[in-house]
Amino acid sequence: MTYQEATTYLFTAAPLFQNIGAGAYKEGLDNTRLLDEHFGHPHRSYRTIHVGGTNGKGSTSHTLAAILQSQGYRVGLYTSPHLVDFRERIRVNGEMIPEQRVISFVEQERSFFEPLHPSFFELTTALAFRYFAEQKVDVAVIEVGLGGRLDCTNIIQPDLSVITNISFDHVQFLGDTLPKIASEKAGIIKPGIPTVIGEAKDAEVKAVFCEKAETAGTRLIFAEEEEELISYEYSPASGYTYHTRTYGQLHGQLGGYCQEKNTRTILAAVRELNQAGYGITCESVAEGMSHVCELTGLMGRWQILGREPLTVCDTGHNVGGIQYITRQLQETPHRYLHIIIGMVNDKDVNTVLSMLPKDAVYYFTQASVKRAMPCDEFARIARKHNLQGTCYGDVWTAYHAAKQNAGKSDLIFIGGSTFIVADMLKNIL
Repeated sequence: MTYQEATTYLFTAAPLFQNIGAGAYKEGLDNTRLLDEHFGHPHRSYRTIHVGGTNGKGSTSHTLAAILQSQGYRVGLYTSPHLVDFRERIRVNGEMIPEQRVISFVEQERSFFEPLHPSFFELTTALAFRYFAEQKVDVAVIEVGLGGRLDCTNIIQPDLSVITNISFDHVQFLGDTLPKIASEKAGIIKPGIPTVIGEAKDAEVKAVFCEKAETAGTRLIFAEEEEELISYEYSPASGYTYHTRTYGQLHGQLGGYCQEKNTRTILAAVRELNQAGYGITCESVAEGMSHVCELTGLMGRWQILGREPLTVCDTGHNVGGIQYITRQLQETPHRYLHIIIGMVNDKDVNTVLSMLPKDAVYYFTQASVKRAMPCDEFARIARKHNLQGTCYGDVWTAYHAAKQNAGKSDLIFIGGSTFIVADMLKNIL
C-alpha cells in the first residue's frame, strides 16, 4: 500500500467531514472508547492540553506548542483540518507523522476498526494519540475537532483546558443560539482542571461557562479580565508588538487582527501551565510567539503569499472570523481590493456576504470538495448583497485572473473557506 492509497482509504472508507459535512458527523464516544482501549489508552502516557472554541483554536494550539517546544519539551500537536497534506494534522516538534506510519496504521489495524464503521476523525484521533505515545512526547496539544462535549478528543484528562471564544458555526450540530453552542464547547471543562476562557462578552455565554465550572468544581480564568497584556501595536509590515507585564516586549509572527485576542488567551494559558509546574521562561514565550510558523508548520493565518501586489490568504470562514478580516482588509493600505472567495454550503453565507466590502472586485470560485457551494450559485447570492465580480470554476484560475488585473499597489485576498485557502496553497507549495 502506498501513502496515496492509505490516505484515499481513510478519506473514503471513513466519512470525511470536510468533504461531505453532516453525513460524516458521528455523535457519541463509543467508537472512540473502543479504539482507545484497543490501543492501550495511549494518551495516558503523556501530559495534554485541550483547546476548543469556535475561532482561534488553531492559532492558539500551534502557538502553545511552539512555546513548549522552545522550552525544550517534546511536543505532540493534533489539529484539523489539514490544508495540503493529511499529515499536517499530526506533528511532533513540528515534524509531520511519516507517510510510512500512516500506511502501517491502515494495513495493521483495519481488520479491527472496519467492523466499527468509525468516522474519519475517530480514526485520525486514535492514530494521533497512539503515535504521540510511540514518539514518547512529554506533552500533546490537542485541538477539539467539533464542539467539545461529544468530540472524540474529549477522552483526555488534560492539565489545562482552553476555550477561545464562541461564535456561530456548525449550528446544525451544536445549536442555533450562542448559549447552546457554548454548552457544547463547555463539555471540555472537567473536574479539578482549570479552564482558560479567551472571550466571553455575551452574558448568557459566560453564565453557561460559570455554571459548568461550578458543577465540575473547577476554576475558570477569563483572559479578557487578566492584566498580562498591557498594550500592543500592529503594522502591516512588521506585524504585532505586544507589551506584557511578565514577558516584556514580544513580537507576534501571526498578523491577523484576531491575534490580539488569541495572545491574551495564550498568555493566560502559559501562566496556568507554569502554576502546574511547566517552568516556561520569558525567553521561550518570546521564541514561540515570534517563530510559530517555522516551529509548527502553521499556515493560512493572514499568510502573506506575495508583496507586489500584496497577496494574503486567511482561513477565517464564519461570522466571528470574517469580522476581523473585513476590518483588516479595509485598514491595510491598497489602491484597489481584489477578493477571491468561495464558501461551503453549510455556512451562514448571507451574513458573511453582508459583512464584506462593497468597493472590491470579486472573483467568485469554489473549492475542490463536495461541500463547496457551486460558483454560480454563490455569485448569484453575492450580487444580492451588491458584491460585483466574475465567476471562476477553480481557485487557481481565479487567482490568475486577479493577478493579471491587479496593480503593484493593489491588495489580493484569498479566503471565505478553509478549503479555498487549501486549494491555493496546494498550487504554490
